[in-house]
Amino acid sequence: MTTPNKRVVVAMSGGVDSSVSAALLVEQGYEVIGMMMKLWAEDTFDSSCSTHNRCCTPEQLDDARRIADKLGIPFYVLDTKDVFRAYIVEYFLDMHRKALTPNPCIECNRHIRFTWLYENARALDADYLATGHYARITQSPDGAYQLRKGLDDAKDQSYVLSVLTQEHLAHTLFPIGNYPKPQVRDIAARFGLPTASKADSQDLCFLGDGDYRRFLREYAPEALTTGPIVLVDGTVVGEHTGLANYTVGQRKGLNVQSAIPLFVLDSDPTRNALIVGPREQLGSDDLTAHRVSWIDGSAPTEPIRAQVKIRYKAAPAEAWVTPLSADRVHIQFETPLRDITPGQGAVMYDGDRVLGAGIIERQTQRERATQSSLVGTASPA
Repeated sequence: MTTPNKRVVVAMSGGVDSSVSAALLVEQGYEVIGMMMKLWAEDTFDSSCSTHNRCCTPEQLDDARRIADKLGIPFYVLDTKDVFRAYIVEYFLDMHRKALTPNPCIECNRHIRFTWLYENARALDADYLATGHYARITQSPDGAYQLRKGLDDAKDQSYVLSVLTQEHLAHTLFPIGNYPKPQVRDIAARFGLPTASKADSQDLCFLGDGDYRRFLREYAPEALTTGPIVLVDGTVVGEHTGLANYTVGQRKGLNVQSAIPLFVLDSDPTRNALIVGPREQLGSDDLTAHRVSWIDGSAPTEPIRAQVKIRYKAAPAEAWVTPLSADRVHIQFETPLRDITPGQGAVMYDGDRVLGAGIIERQTQRERATQSSLVGTASPA
């Protein structure tokens, strides 16, 4: 199959996934342009770190340029440091200052890849922006675009792409979405790409050593102010080292003397308090999410059945989703989930199709009870 006169900008990172994406598009006859974003990252890099987590290193830049040369495509580097620092790094820091646990990859796709890079690609008169994500795009009979999980469920990245719009999907390609990862490496070898055996990159690419707690100590020390560890009834049982050091469901590292195991239930930034309790108090069967976007462009007019992922690696959980407004929903799960974490994405699916996504809100017990009563008559039993 050839696609004459169709120009596509490929987001290249120096990794195997973006390299194979570019190679497949060249093979299919597209006019391919390679583009690598130069992102903000810490100046220091611990070369002994086993994850080699830094983005945009000279080695990665050299790898991307070598791939472009081998494929015979033009290659450009886009200075994205300032916009990445403003929209991703500062967001990461600010969310931790509020004792929330963000997913920077979602915001990176929202503001960087599919705004900043997407607009630069379109400015080059490109018909498409292509990335090395494991996801697929289909169309319904009425022509609407649909975002679906990648064929390799272990590598599926539809969760972090759930903020895409109809316009994005109409001008986006995911060339490797129909392949399992081992086959992608085989394709890289077939093309003779030097990235065929290169290790996968990690999240939090702007960290010098992969240690986000060390990063917070240096860039947002106010997020690590010590405070009380309390039970639900307010009894003080210890002192925490900063709310950002803990996640919902955490048991180890609390340094609290107790006759029974205690787990992190929540945090209260207004009191700078970490709330803990026994296992039976952990978890909830509902949540609310804001900043909700819908793939088809509009919220449903009534409650819908969906499977909801509350974090990237979570299993989808059956739930009823009730729209509260154009960009806010209440989600009622069939069974309680123990690790609902404010700040993470709540992504709604119908099978392998993404319906939409929002950011999980923090709710007090009183707010939770009020919200449940408001939607109780609207949600199907």
